[in-house]
Amino acid sequence: MSESVAEEQGRVPGRVRLVKGPGLLLVWLYGVMSVGAVSRSAYQIATEFDRAPLAYTLSAVAAVVYAFITYTLVRGGERARRAALVCCAAELVGVLVVGTWTVVEPSAFPDTTVWSTFGRGYLFIPVLLPVTGMLWLRGARRDAS
Repeated sequence: MSESVAEEQGRVPGRVRLVKGPGLLLVWLYGVMSVGAVSRSAYQIATEFDRAPLAYTLSAVAAVVYAFITYTLVRGGERARRAALVCCAAELVGVLVVGTWTVVEPSAFPDTTVWSTFGRGYLFIPVLLPVTGMLWLRGARRDAS
């Protein structure tokens, strides 16, 4: 059995644990953001989608990203660490693009998204979380080496 197959099946004793120390706080924060973004976007899409379809769709995308990162952090292992790192980078790009867009062209967003003005409505956690996540995930790789 190859090591990557064994890792995927959870049989590698040295599997990188990502939910330890600050990683536990990241999992908790991503979990909270997942629940918040899913709840918010589901309600808005179900009740008032025609009012701000772009904003509500972007909130749903943020929810999916948060949920996937939460899953990969809990799963652990090198593949999950790399996937979470890529998703954190994509999340940061999304926050920066949407945040800038909402500042430059606010009329495009009749309602806010999770990432509006860089996550101001969420205490700027959406812009801080992916940076923190990427730093933690890079350190987790060094710890596993």
